[in-house]
Amino acid sequence: MQPVALITGGSGHLAEAIRTELESQGWIVYSPSRQEMDVTDQTQVQRVIGALGQLDLLIHNAGITRDSLLLKMSEAEFSDVLNVHLKGAFLCSQAALKIMVKKRQGHLIQIGSYSALCGPAGQTNYAAAKAGLIALSQSLAAEYGPRGIRANVILPGFLDTKMTRHLLEDEIQHQRILSSHSLGKLTTPQDTARFIAFLHTMPTISGQVFQLDSRISRWT
Repeated sequence: MQPVALITGGSGHLAEAIRTELESQGWIVYSPSRQEMDVTDQTQVQRVIGALGQLDLLIHNAGITRDSLLLKMSEAEFSDVLNVHLKGAFLCSQAALKIMVKKRQGHLIQIGSYSALCGPAGQTNYAAAKAGLIALSQSLAAEYGPRGIRANVILPGFLDTKMTRHLLEDEIQHQRILSSHSLGKLTTPQDTARFIAFLHTMPTISGQVFQLDSRISRWT
């Protein structure tokens, strides 16, 4: 039987790369766009995911940014980011688990961010949401590991995608970003997709956080 995956935020560059990689390995992949499934709407999430008879891998990739200094950040800018990233992860994981628990197997992957480890100025909402994904995923790993279900977090690194391209188009900003990477180069969506496909083949790994770039942070 072919394995089945669902990727949220399906219209983004990373989702497209993951879908292409998985399909090349024989997966059936669903990657609904925001118009097809709003991850902050429980009814929509339950309808789309609940309609699947099989689900082996959920990748919560949907994301937005509303960057601003805290004193200038509106309540909506804060809550919108947390809703898509963190509430979305909760709702999608909950719907996916209803399928996975019955078969006592499955894998939940949250797409996190380096900002969760080292929150930058102007991203209190985004950093808080991504940090929450780590705690949520580790709790899920502890809760559902006994039922054969894994949960992990991927920090892809600074990718050249629709969400970040405006930063890379600024040459000064681009060089600043590259200089923070010890290898002086960025991970690609395709690199990330290959890692995700590989991680899924490792049945003993759960509750872990994988950073896929060469930025080096201090131990805590």
